[in-house]
Amino acid sequence: MEHDFWHNRWATDQIGFHEPAANPLLIEHLSALNVAKGSRLFLPLCGKTLDIAWLLAAGYRVAGAELSELAVQQLFAELGRAPRIEALNASLKRYESDDLEVFVGDIFALDARLLGPVDAIYDRAALVALPPSMRPGYARHLLELGAGAPQLLISFDYQQSLLAGPPFAVPAGELADLYGAHYLLRQLARQPLEGGLKGQCPAEEVVWHLQPR
Repeated sequence: MEHDFWHNRWATDQIGFHEPAANPLLIEHLSALNVAKGSRLFLPLCGKTLDIAWLLAAGYRVAGAELSELAVQQLFAELGRAPRIEALNASLKRYESDDLEVFVGDIFALDARLLGPVDAIYDRAALVALPPSMRPGYARHLLELGAGAPQLLISFDYQQSLLAGPPFAVPAGELADLYGAHYLLRQLARQPLEGGLKGQCPAEEVVWHLQPR
């Protein structure tokens, strides 16, 4: 998607993807990653998700990447934190406070050196936010950023012809194409999305554990 699309969504408060509480599927299935408290988790395209507050309260360190600076400003304000802000280059800023770092800008401008080591990746609304043409490049970039770290990934499965994304449907076969060479993919859960997707079509949320080969 074009940057302006997402900047406009945040500027006009069209953020239906933002959940009012930590995602229950994260809470239920985080243990599959087998990461100890104090581990550093990377959340791509994180917005101001309340999953961050839950992870911090549970004793994890969090690194995020988010295009919208407005979203990151709201995240830190809602956490009651005054971030240290640093311009890293022409494309990226870093907002930092204790055990939380969020890189603001195009995720493709972020590299593994700037991000630093991560123990696991939690992808709730990143892959499904991208159209098919962008997903292979995103998957390759995420592999480079995380050095093949394990992933907990939540995707949607629905008949794409019934609704234009985002969020987009990402079926199991596509996930295997994107990640199968590097990960063993294990489906942890599949459940109907209450009320359907945007109230317009039936959809399922699917939780995947991606374990490095």
